[in-house]
Order: sequence, then structure tokens, then C-alpha cells
Amino acid sequence: MIDVKETLNGAEERMEMAAMFLDESLNRIRAGRANVAILDGVRVNSYGTKVPLNQVANVSVPDPRTIAIRPWDKKAIRDIEKAIMDSDVGITPENNGEIIRLGIPQPTEERRKELVKQCNKICEKAKVEVRNVRSEIKDKLKKAIKDGLSEDNEKDAELDLQKIHDKYIKKLDDLLAAKTKEIMTV
Repeated sequence: MIDVKETLNGAEERMEMAAMFLDESLNRIRAGRANVAILDGVRVNSYGTKVPLNQVANVSVPDPRTIAIRPWDKKAIRDIEKAIMDSDVGITPENNGEIIRLGIPQPTEERRKELVKQCNKICEKAKVEVRNVRSEIKDKLKKAIKDGLSEDNEKDAELDLQKIHDKYIKKLDDLLAAKTKEIMTV
């Protein structure tokens, strides 16, 4: 017989992972404001190995439209610039020999709408994952009736599962709404 509490906790944990995935994915989308999270995927070739940018340089946001990257080793400037150019960041770096600056351009109205569509697609993936978890756990609960779980317990567990599902769908919608507002704000 299955442990209903443990099963629901496992489902909630997986739904939380979907929310975390969405949050991280939305942070990587640049919305006209400087955000160091857009550089999370950048890997720099340092002494023969690819390492995250934040392990070879100090990354900061001096003003809302600029990201400053100060390499710890001045010789790494070329490698950092190359890594940024090769990544999907889409911004050309400028350097003065000591600091690399990324100027974040103001997106056009059309570009903002594209970014919102991109966010919606990512959010829908996360929602599908939450729904899949709910469906999977529902099936487990239905099978558990055959193994001796009472129908009342199964119905209660299903209601609890639905509440957890609704909570995470609302959380995903809230994350999306916040990002959409950030993107559409001029």
C-alpha cells in the first residue's frame, strides 16, 4: 500500500522543480534591464577548460542599462569577449583594456511582444509538467485502491493533489505575469 502523504509530498516537490525551472528560464530572458542572470549560460575557455563566466571575472550592474565584467586576470579579456560573442546573449561586448561593458539596448515594441511569446511558451512547458505530475499521481492513487487504499482516502488525496496543483499553476502564472510586466514596461 502506498503512503499518501509521501506521494503528495513527492508530487509537490516535482511541481516546485517546475516552478524553479520557469523562474530560472525567465531570469535568462533579457527585458531591456541589465540582469547578470542573462550571462549564466556563458562558458569561458580558461586554461584549457570551459568554466562559468562568474568564475573568471566579477560581474556587476553599475546602472540599469549596463553590465560590467571585470576579469581577475587581464589576459582573459579576449577569451571572455569571445565567449560572450559565441553565446546566445546577442550583445556585442566593448572593452577598455580592464573592464568589458555590455550595453543593454532598449527593445522595440515588436521585440517585447516576441519576448512575451517566448515567456509564454516556457511557462506552458512548466504547466504541462505540473499537469503531468498531477495525472501521474492520480493514476497511482487509482491503482492504490486495488492495493487496499480506501476510496475515501483516495478522494481526499485527490482533492489535496488538486489543491497543490492549483497552487503551483497560480505560482507559474504569477511568475509569468511579473516577467511580462517587466518586459512591457518601457
